[in-house]
Amino acid sequence: MDIDLELLHSISLATSQAREVGTVLQMVAAGLTQKAGLALARIWLLDKSPASEKGGASDEPPFLRLAASAGQSQVDGRFWNRLDGEFARMPIGVRKIGHIAKSRESLRLDDREVANSRWTAHPEWVAREGIKGFAGHPLLFRNEVLGVLGVFSREGISLAQFQWLGLFAGQAAVAIANARAFEEIEGLRERLELENEYLRGEVRQNFGGLVGQSHSLQNIFRQIELVAPTDANVLITGETGSGKELVARAIHEQSKRSARALVKVNCASVARELFESEFFGHARGAFTGAVRDRAGRFELASGGTLFLDEVGEIPMAMQGKLLRVLQEGEFERVGENRTRKVDVRVIAATNRNLREQIGIGLFREDLFFRLSVFPLEVPPLRARQSDIPLLAAHFLELAARRMKLPQPALTGSNIQALTEYAWPGNIRELQNVIERAVILSDGGPLQFQLAGPWASDGAPDTSSMPLSRTQWLRSQQPTIEKALKKSGGKIHGPDGAAALLGLRPTTLASRMAALGIKRR
Repeated sequence: MDIDLELLHSISLATSQAREVGTVLQMVAAGLTQKAGLALARIWLLDKSPASEKGGASDEPPFLRLAASAGQSQVDGRFWNRLDGEFARMPIGVRKIGHIAKSRESLRLDDREVANSRWTAHPEWVAREGIKGFAGHPLLFRNEVLGVLGVFSREGISLAQFQWLGLFAGQAAVAIANARAFEEIEGLRERLELENEYLRGEVRQNFGGLVGQSHSLQNIFRQIELVAPTDANVLITGETGSGKELVARAIHEQSKRSARALVKVNCASVARELFESEFFGHARGAFTGAVRDRAGRFELASGGTLFLDEVGEIPMAMQGKLLRVLQEGEFERVGENRTRKVDVRVIAATNRNLREQIGIGLFREDLFFRLSVFPLEVPPLRARQSDIPLLAAHFLELAARRMKLPQPALTGSNIQALTEYAWPGNIRELQNVIERAVILSDGGPLQFQLAGPWASDGAPDTSSMPLSRTQWLRSQQPTIEKALKKSGGKIHGPDGAAALLGLRPTTLASRMAALGIKRR
């Protein structure tokens, strides 16, 4: 074996520039075996249970977890780089590695001692591979044991070489601590970026808030005031477009968690196979395309609130894991064995009847009760007709300001037309109708294009037939052409025709193609 100070310094220099703990550990192990000629080099890291990391009591004592391994057999040529098996988990104080961690002292063994069953679990392996020496050093940083470096050599390890390895172990501990610090900083930076992205998106998507004076809305306000200061999970039910998300935001903003982000997940838009990664994150290499570690929505929302919209869309296979994190506050990223703790308040929303879903086996009853500690039902817009004039005036002002158009007057006949309509699409439909009317008014009186012949009691008026899809598309043509004229033919972007119409650019493009509208 040829270990010199210059060689160890070259390995230390390379590891000091690494920014990920896994990279540092593998570089250390591989460097010692490839450059220093050691038979086997391994690094164990001290692993603590989640409770002990927080300073609380834990039934599970700390242990050493095998985190890096490199070397090759001289008998069959196999590489010793696996991290599982008999020595993947070493109790503190057991055999030589556990002894080094407990005593915080280095250990050197010669050819007779290394084969002693007191220190070695498999003396026959020592004899078969021709092992003549062992050296182990605790990885200490600021008087804290991070782990243990252990190496096996087919030649004896001199005292000078043992001391040089000790210096190297000290530098490796610093590199590990630095890499951990960089990982933590990177994680905080990524989380801050994601939080900012969420907050910017929320500012763009929500125009105002809960507007109205009806008795039913005042009842919602009272329930928000009651539940917001607590950490109770809330299940918000109501029809599509009735304002469930605004209620969730109001609860968050009046809670003690309001300083942190309200993180949203639209469960209906998550692919079935990606739910676990979306909720809990993944480790690099966990699956094809996982090129870096990624925090999930629960981790991002820790200390804040997680809003699960369309919670009834979560597949049964995922509901058990969701229940666990709600009950215990623990989860693992996909492809990672480390258990992480989170402190998250969950607000869920759905337009489905979850009790019916339970009856047909599509939703877990225990998850339902965990989510619905405080159930809250949002009434449809047709049940709060007295709020329609206030909401219409609110959306009218916002639309005119956003589109930089003159604000048309909201007349008595306008109010009558709006209040007599049943609004099957609720507040979202009202907002879209107002914005289209502002575009079409072109400085003149407001004219509303309602989606169908609905009577005020919410039932369709059978005296007239609903429009066919072709007829409906033709009725949209003047609106689309005016929006294109206003945007100068631009579809995409905040000032494009799609944004003016409240549509996705792809949706607008498909309607233009169906109508044969050319972009000038």
